[in-house]
Amino acid sequence: MTDSASTLPAPTQLDPLRISEDFPILASGPNTGERLAFLDSAASAMKPRQVIDSIVATYEGGYANVHRGVYHHAATATRHFEGAREKVRSFINATTPREVIFTRGTTEAINLVANSWGRTNLGPGDIVVTTELEHHSNLVPWQQVCAATGAELRFIPVDDTGVLVLDDLDALAEGGTLKLVTVVHVSNSLGTHAPLDLIVPWAKSHGALVMVDGAQSVPHRPVDVQALGIDFLAFSAHKLMGPSGVGALWGREELLAAMPPWQFGGEMIRRVEYSGATFNDLPWKFEAGTPAIAEVIGFGAALDYIESIGGIAAIAAHEQAMTAYGYELLAAIPGLHLLGPGPGEDRGGVLSFTMDGTHPHDVATLLDARDVNIRAGHHCTQPLMKRLGVHATARASVYAYTTREDLDRLADGLGEVRRVFGLA
Repeated sequence: MTDSASTLPAPTQLDPLRISEDFPILASGPNTGERLAFLDSAASAMKPRQVIDSIVATYEGGYANVHRGVYHHAATATRHFEGAREKVRSFINATTPREVIFTRGTTEAINLVANSWGRTNLGPGDIVVTTELEHHSNLVPWQQVCAATGAELRFIPVDDTGVLVLDDLDALAEGGTLKLVTVVHVSNSLGTHAPLDLIVPWAKSHGALVMVDGAQSVPHRPVDVQALGIDFLAFSAHKLMGPSGVGALWGREELLAAMPPWQFGGEMIRRVEYSGATFNDLPWKFEAGTPAIAEVIGFGAALDYIESIGGIAAIAAHEQAMTAYGYELLAAIPGLHLLGPGPGEDRGGVLSFTMDGTHPHDVATLLDARDVNIRAGHHCTQPLMKRLGVHATARASVYAYTTREDLDRLADGLGEVRRVFGLA
């Protein structure tokens, strides 16, 4: 921690039980009637009443298509829509709302960069570097673009615990021109944190751009795009307690201005003739068609909600405490194997594990009967699972509304799983 950072006030301490009162779905599970112990926020977070109400209010009293209508509801919807863009800008400390492009989520944001910037700027002899941690959404688009352009895709490896190995980065840039480094900020499968303070300067020393998949970082820890020194950031609203079907791409304005549109149609044009077309200014150049209006407004409401409960730094501190507590509980269970960084290392709020004599899907099914929700599978990281020698894992993940009691119920349920399978 730097000296200046050490002078910042301590984050607000969250009260997860109080916060849970804002989430109607958490009040009662479908199987037991107990509070729902929802431990799958890495896949998608639950929605507070404040976000739900904002969407209902938009449809009931403030809905119309945005930007071109001159009547009251159109002006109101446009004001709230563009107000949400400013909230996103502020949340990640972008320099201007023109740098914030609304997309359908992280996946579309990455595909936008891959298809617009990538197909324009990559060619034979160029190198794109990513990591062995990547979600398919930050792997498959670059596989496809590299195959189409003749560029080469290379990988920063992980060790057997899923931590990135940065000992020989320069070797990844040999024999070609390093054009882009695109990395997940926090692994959805393991919670591994990519040390951008090391990766970004290395990429810049080779003249490369840096794209960050922030799907698992932006909802859970402060992310300042200017301080990070990156060029693109992708993230989703639904992991931020906002609606699904909407997210954002942030990019440096000069890069976005130079990139061609990826999708074509209404809204993204300036003038159309039968012989051709010219395109709109940023950010609308990349927002073809009618957008997800109520969802974008709900996105803004989710950011307001985060601030109202203490802010993203408070969420990060709470998650760190819950993750450490959960790690301690799970590590004590015989035959359970935790994957990812150790408890004292920088990790996201993810507890990924396997249990001897069980399949992750069976574990998740038995826990669901107790209204404890976790995820089971390969988590859209099949190459990483193969690298670690597993087919799938069970994954519990925490958020602002997670309590110690939720994690106690997880541990108790895993004890029952062991008894069902004759392991206890």
